[in-house]
Amino acid sequence: MSDAPAPGARQFILAFLGTFAIMFLAPLIPYGALSILTGLEPPGSGSGAAFLVGVVVMKLGIAFGFVAIFHLGREVLSGRWLGYAGAWWLMYAIVEAGQAIAPAYSWQEAGAGVVAEAIYFPLSARLVERLLGMGRVRRADRIDRAGGER
Repeated sequence: MSDAPAPGARQFILAFLGTFAIMFLAPLIPYGALSILTGLEPPGSGSGAAFLVGVVVMKLGIAFGFVAIFHLGREVLSGRWLGYAGAWWLMYAIVEAGQAIAPAYSWQEAGAGVVAEAIYFPLSARLVERLLGMGRVRRADRIDRAGGER
């Protein structure tokens, strides 16, 4: 184990809120473009507000899991944010394909989801790594090993 202090609650909350904001806002780009180009509308026959609340709840859950897993594995995941994002992207790309096979979801929606996830997982992973990762400690260790001062 490292002698680096664990990030505090403030960093965790900032990472969670930042990740949620990224995950909520980034899909506006691909879904907005698809909506303009193809007339895509929110799925289901319910209200737009109910759809939006559902999206908020899902993104809150994903953001919390994303940040919590990184925090728990920060000694292994620090410096590997792109791989961490890639694992999450692959998992969700497979989910999108599975949803597209079902009759209530289109391949266009799945494609937009894969693009959105390719945007927000790397952005979120970089943010979380900066707030919760051990990068500063590793840089200090490299300086120490090279004979420099800490």
